[in-house]
Formats: sequence, structure tokens, C-alpha cells
Amino acid sequence: RRKQGLVMDLSVARNTALTLRSKLARCGLINSRTERAVAQEWSTNLEVKTATQDTPVSALSGGNQQKVVIGKWTAARPRVFIMDTPTVGIDIGSTTVKIVVVRDGEIIHKHYERHFSKVREKAVELVRAARELIGTDTPLRCSITGSAGLGVAKAADIDFVQEVFATRKAVGVHVPQADVVIELGGEDAKIVFLTGQLEERMNGSCAGGTGAFIDQMATLLDTDAAGLNDMAKHYETLYPIASRCGVFAKTDLQPLINDGAAKPDLAASIFTAVATQTIAGLASGRPIHGTVIFLGGPLFFMSELREAFHRALAGKVDEFIVPTDAHLYVAYGSALQADTDSDDQGHHFEAYTCDEILKRLDELKNLPSNTPTMPPLFPTEADREDFNKRHHKEHIHIGTLEGAHGPHFLGIDAGSTTIKATLVNDDREIVWSSYANNEGSPLTAAINIVKKIQSELPEGAWIARSCATGYGEGLITTGLHLDEGVVETMAHYRGAEMVSPGVTAVIDIGGQDMKYLAITDGVIDSIAVNEACSSGCGSFLQTFAQSMGLTIQEFTQAALNSDHPVDLGSRCTVFMNSSVKQAQKEGASMENIAAGLCYSVVRNALYKVIKLRDSGELGDTVVVQGGTFLNDAVLRAFELLTEREVTRPNIAGLMGAFGAALTARMHYQDEADHLDVVVKADGSE
Repeated sequence: RRKQGLVMDLSVARNTALTLRSKLARCGLINSRTERAVAQEWSTNLEVKTATQDTPVSALSGGNQQKVVIGKWTAARPRVFIMDTPTVGIDIGSTTVKIVVVRDGEIIHKHYERHFSKVREKAVELVRAARELIGTDTPLRCSITGSAGLGVAKAADIDFVQEVFATRKAVGVHVPQADVVIELGGEDAKIVFLTGQLEERMNGSCAGGTGAFIDQMATLLDTDAAGLNDMAKHYETLYPIASRCGVFAKTDLQPLINDGAAKPDLAASIFTAVATQTIAGLASGRPIHGTVIFLGGPLFFMSELREAFHRALAGKVDEFIVPTDAHLYVAYGSALQADTDSDDQGHHFEAYTCDEILKRLDELKNLPSNTPTMPPLFPTEADREDFNKRHHKEHIHIGTLEGAHGPHFLGIDAGSTTIKATLVNDDREIVWSSYANNEGSPLTAAINIVKKIQSELPEGAWIARSCATGYGEGLITTGLHLDEGVVETMAHYRGAEMVSPGVTAVIDIGGQDMKYLAITDGVIDSIAVNEACSSGCGSFLQTFAQSMGLTIQEFTQAALNSDHPVDLGSRCTVFMNSSVKQAQKEGASMENIAAGLCYSVVRNALYKVIKLRDSGELGDTVVVQGGTFLNDAVLRAFELLTEREVTRPNIAGLMGAFGAALTARMHYQDEADHLDVVVKADGSE
């Protein structure tokens, strides 16, 4: 319209009369009065909204410009008038929404954006932006595709195209020589074999080796997907990383981070794991050869991910092709399919206007959700006030170093993602504490902690003994020459016993670790820890919060404000992605999804790690700790599911470090008194 149909600087009248120049001209001059009369006739017939016929056509809306084009050609009284209707493809994926507008087989408008769980809102936003180009009442054919598109299409009564068909359509038009298509999306992966026996293979409910997997791994390296790609360009060494799913990959990756492996090497190893997962998991032995097409956002935007596939398929593939707009190919194929008038099954594609599409999508916000739900975290405001009164109080006083003197005892808890430290005096009072992310280097973080304490200790006070615990106990103890290390279960028990004497159960949930201690008469008689799976831990919630575009604090507040938390089950992170995706399809709010995830963390701890059959097994005095329990929504879900009130120390995130400091105090021999005595855990000698 803009490039070929109109002269944008000319008036409405002049554009309308362009096809009538020979009829309106006399002696080489055009009669302006007749020109305006013709333009006025067709402007009236077509209801062109313009102030005057002398208004530049560039000042009109897209829809009115379209009417001027139609008026220009109908004024010439043609025998046949062929109108080319644009087609629109909307690809609603698990993490992004893409829209493509096609005319004459060419893309005239495109957009790609993450939806952060707001699927309907983002789809409306993209269609509204396309309306400026298409016009409000221009008839067009539209179809929706994508892993999260079926529910939206059905609810809005808009045609749906299965994404494998859309992919095959687009590739068949533009890359007909293709033998194999490898496509990676946010949580979807597929390989389509086009030659020989036609076959499509897609991942099931596991999202390992997809865009979401890459996002999770990037978070561990404190970057985003683009940063991960930049890092991988400078790799030297590749490490074996489990490629089955994000949970096992994290378990492999975290020790490498803690041991100081170079980030470029880790980034390239992550991409290699993705390639391995896709080829081994989907091809399952069927040879990949000939011409291979890369599609989907991750493969389009990340050059080093493509390089990982090149390495994995070296000597087997003749040619790799990354089409222009490869990240939009499914939406493009959907638009092409809509342009065929009917699909392979004879289904007829209806024509809509942009306003009709927007109206149908907008009406989805009024549809009830069919997603199963859990009880609200706080049925009444009185419940919330009682909860806050019980848990927002001080159990362990945290003092300062002002006036400190004599021996002090340092405890460092080097966790999988954080590092915590406490300094206690001879009376076992905390006088200094720290809780921070280890930034991928726990040893450096520990060195900075010791330097900071030494710089702040007043004269006459000193660190008499030190102890490390946690994920990086060995590294910290050796690297800083600490006096001892203690297994973290004992450290957490000693901290809990100090807070709640007679404790019968301790549940600790950290970044990737989960522990349960059953205590009888002061003796630990049962220990349960999560093994290869880190789902339901702090990193689990942090990853989901970031996928929703929220900080963990905003995520917690959203969960607390929920009214009908979604029942997402107690499955692992990868499968949980599918549950969240399904809830999004059915219109569940972000608040209810956040609360549902908090419930899932607790259910995973109770039923997968502790294997609890009855809440009575926890005993009468239950202490919950670890950074994850600083989240009020997780704590409240725990109390509701166990039907009991528990104790969350005000130092819940520091309990491991506190227990390590108490261990150092317990083993300290005071040489100043020249007495061969050892101070016991209860303070006696």
C-alpha cells in the first residue's frame, strides 16, 4: 500500500484520481474540480475518514489509506477486481508470542516478544500493533499455532494450525531441498525428517534441552541467554554435563562453578548438552544427514548453540541452513496455511477483521479457569495477621561488634548458590552476620567475608576458632585454612536446638539442597536429603520468578495476594514447566501460579524427600530454615499442608552458619586459662 499503491505526499483527491488522468486531462492539464468530485464520490462510497480531499494521504490511518487504494482502482471501472487479502499467523509458544502478516507470500510485518505468562495480553498487544498496518476493517485470514496456542484458539474461535504442519509448510515453500528440520523453542524441541519416511518427533512433557533449559543454566552463571552465547565464543575446554533435564544439569554444573571452572567453558558445555539431548533424545538412532534447517528462537539468536550442533553432527551433514526469520517460521507457516483457504483436512479458514480478532481475544479474560486449585494461603485477613505476629519476631538476637572483646567464633556456610557467615561471641550471641550470593565463586566470597570481619573487629577481640559447613565445606576449609569443617546436617541441628530446645524435626530448604532431620531425645535418628534432583528448592522458585519477569520479592508478594492457587502437583522443575504452561493456557493469573509453585515446593519436600505419610511423624517441635523459608508464601503453604504451626527462626537463612559457629565454640580450648577443658554444646565444661 505505502510503496506501490499510493503516493504518500499527494492528497486524497490526487491519489484517487491517478488512474483517471487521461480522462480528466484537457490539453495536458487536469481539472481540479472534477478530480475532487471523483474523489469525493469514492470517499463517500467507501466511508474514507478524512477532513478534506486535499489532506495528504500520509495523514490517514492504515485502514483509510487502504480504502483510498480501493477507490483509486474502482474509479477506473475495471471488469475484474482481484483483491489480495493479507493473512496473519500468530505463534503462541511456551515463552514467546510471534506474529507474522503475509501478503503475496512475503512477510510485510513481524514481531517476536516474550509473554512472561501473560499470553492473552501479549497476543492482543501484537495484533493491535499489526492493525496499524493492516487497517481496522480489512478482511483477512488468521490462524493461531504454537504449544500454548490451542487453548487460546479454541476459546476465541479462531482457526488453529498444528505447529508441525506450519513448520513443514514454511520449509516446503522456502527451503524445499531440506532433509531434516531441527527446531528449538522455549520449552519445545522437535526434529522433522522430511525425506525418506516423513516423521515428526517432539519432546513430551520434558523441557530439557530447550530455551527454558538454557535460561536456567544462564541464571546459574549470572547472565542471560545472550550473555551465555558471548561467553561460549571463548571456550577452551568442554565438560560433560547431564543433558536429560535442567535439574540434573544444575547438579553437574554447580560443583564446576564452585571449583572455579571458567565460565566460557561452562557456557559452551551447556550448549553441547543441549545438542546432545536433542540428537540423542529425539533422533533416537535415526540418522541426521543431508541438508539440515535450524529453526526457533534459541537456534536463530545463539550462534554458539548452532556451533554445538555443528560439532555433534560433523561429517554427517552436508549443509546447515539458518533461514532469514528462522525464529518466526512457525508463525509464517501458519499464515501461509491460512492463505490456502482450507487445510489438508478440508477445513475452511474464515476471514476476520483485526477488530474482530481483538474482540475475541479480549473476551477471553472473562472466561472461567478450569485449572484445579488449592486452598487460599490466607482465607481471611485475621489469618494473615496471626501468621505475621507469630513469624515476624526475633528468636535469636543479632548484635554488633561494638564493644566486642575476647574470643569469637566464625561459622561459614558455603551453599550451592549463596554464602552465609556468622560470628558469635563466647556467650554464643551473634555479633556479625552476612548472607549473600556467592557469584559463582564461593572461595572469593569467603575471603572477602574474613577480610571484612578482620577490618571491623575492635582491639581486644579476635577470631579464636573457625568452622565451615555446606556444599563448599572442603573448598573453604582448605582454601582459608580454617580449623575444621562440620557436616551440614549437624550444623543445622545445633542451630535449631539453640533456637528451639527439644526440637523434633528440622526441615531445611536451600538453593539446590533439601534436608530433613528427625530427632528423638536429642539424637538424630533419621536423615533425608534430595539426591540428583534439585526441584522444589530455592533455585526452582527463583527460575520461575525470573521467567515471569519478577524479582523473588515480587514473586512472594504475588503469591501472598493469590485467591485460588493453582494445583501444579509435586513434580520436578522440567515437568512443572508443562503444568505452568497448561495453567497459562487456561487463564490462571500470575498470582495464583506463583502461589501454586510455593505449594509445590512444600509438597515436593514432604512427599518426595521426607516421604511423609502423616504429619504426626514430624513431632511437636518443628523448625524450618534455609533461605527458601524466608519466603512467607512457602512457609504458609508448609503450615497448611502439615496442619501445624512451626518455628521459623529470624535467622532462617543463617542457621547452617550459626551451627558451624556453635561447633567452633564447642571445640574451642581456652588456652588463656591454661586449663585443659573443652566447652560443650550446652555451655558446660
